[in-house]
Amino acid sequence: MPDVFLALGSNIEPREDYLRRAVDQLNQLGMVKKLAPIYETTPYGKTDQPLFLNTALILDTALVPTALLHQLKQLEVQLGRRHRERWGPREIDLDIIFYDQLVIQTPELVIPHPDYQNRRFVLQPLTDIAPRFIAPDAGEPLKTLLSRCPDTTRMRLYKNEWVTDEHQH
Repeated sequence: MPDVFLALGSNIEPREDYLRRAVDQLNQLGMVKKLAPIYETTPYGKTDQPLFLNTALILDTALVPTALLHQLKQLEVQLGRRHRERWGPREIDLDIIFYDQLVIQTPELVIPHPDYQNRRFVLQPLTDIAPRFIAPDAGEPLKTLLSRCPDTTRMRLYKNEWVTDEHQH
């Protein structure tokens, strides 16, 4: 089954609880193989909002990319996400960053996720769990992309081990 790299974020309390619940639900779409630490980050883009908790994981799933996208959007709603302004506060945000080595560009779905190379809060947790993964669009490992990331957004390690065995398969 393909390895799918997902980025997770929340900046509405209880932030960590939203991330935990998302991991629980993602295990029903496949198997969470690796889980990154959680980082607390200042908002990117629209900065006048609460701090985010960001993490990443690798999901082993049989779902094809568009089916996975639809499941993730449904999951966001189930977890309580309400649509507000673009880039505004959110209960939970689930993004497909990579789907194995696929490069997809459709009106509905772009993989690798656009602009991931410019977002430290995406690259750092991904690098923590797969530093040598070669990004299909860049042809370079994540650790190299992180070292060149122009984003200077403040990040601090929030929690390293944050999911118990009952949350992972």
